[in-house]
Amino acid sequence: MDSLQNQKCEPCRSDSSPLSIDEARQLLVDIPGWKIESYDGVYRLIKKFNFDSFRSAFQFAAKISDIAEQEDHHPLITVEWGIATVHWWTHSISGLHQNDFIMAAKTDRSLTDSPVD
Repeated sequence: MDSLQNQKCEPCRSDSSPLSIDEARQLLVDIPGWKIESYDGVYRLIKKFNFDSFRSAFQFAAKISDIAEQEDHHPLITVEWGIATVHWWTHSISGLHQNDFIMAAKTDRSLTDSPVD
């Protein structure tokens, strides 16, 4: 199987079922450092990334926005001094889809492909 970071997001129909928590936990092992958390009953993948400055955290968020546009799958990103927190989930199904794990892997890869200043 192709690693998550090399896969492309597939269109997700609104009548698709979210991954079960067991299915999600199996995929979680492929994206170290990510957590599954529930917000208002909706599971999300979440990870905090630490940086040396606000500018670096913001540059990272901009890189993720470019990847999100390419894949047409968009996260919640919060930026504060030295921290960017990324949340992936699939809004149309109110839960986790394989696309979220693909995007989490691509998020991690973006740090090694071209580190931020």
